[in-house]
Amino acid sequence: MGGIDLTQLLIQLVVLVASLSVHEAAHAWAADRLGDPTARHLGRLSLNPAVHIDPIGTLLFPLIAMATGVPLIGWAKPVPVDTRHLPHPKRDFALIAAAGPASNLVMALLGAAIFAALPTAAPGDIAARALLTTPREIFLWFTYLNVLLAVFNMIPVPPLDGGNVLLGVLPHTGARLVERVRPYGVLILYALMLTGFLSTVLGPIPVGVTRFLLRIP
Repeated sequence: MGGIDLTQLLIQLVVLVASLSVHEAAHAWAADRLGDPTARHLGRLSLNPAVHIDPIGTLLFPLIAMATGVPLIGWAKPVPVDTRHLPHPKRDFALIAAAGPASNLVMALLGAAIFAALPTAAPGDIAARALLTTPREIFLWFTYLNVLLAVFNMIPVPPLDGGNVLLGVLPHTGARLVERVRPYGVLILYALMLTGFLSTVLGPIPVGVTRFLLRIP
């Protein structure tokens, strides 16, 4: 298949689906804890990927991106939030939005800890190196992807989590301006990606954070 590593492709897809599932479950958990049971009643308070998968955003687009090198991460089905159930709607909605990226940072730390705990093969030990390469690659990718998801989702453009956090911290006038941007949010993000802004400006951040967490020089 033209040099495509199917094993690596599968590993990346599995890591992405698992990471997105935890991300959405964190939104659901935060909403439920803050008083909105909507996500729980819809079965979204779960780590089961089946309840979070968006066929296009979680499977098709990431596969195309990984196979072609297109800078696309992917997405899962958004967790519904009914702010009428929240005691402090503005603040609580921001906390719910922040829970997703926060969960990715926690997973990145977990991945880095496991990566550090894995043994390294002695120089010249080809058999041991072959056995250890895949686990180390998995947790390197796991750490990087979760840092990337956290950074990407905190871009302050709705409908990303960063835009929703912004709604919760800005005064009323500023929040209204952000809401006016929401219908064009996806177009803005694609423009940022296609112009290379995201890869140029934000690209070094997840790479640098991952290197720091994994102690890679």
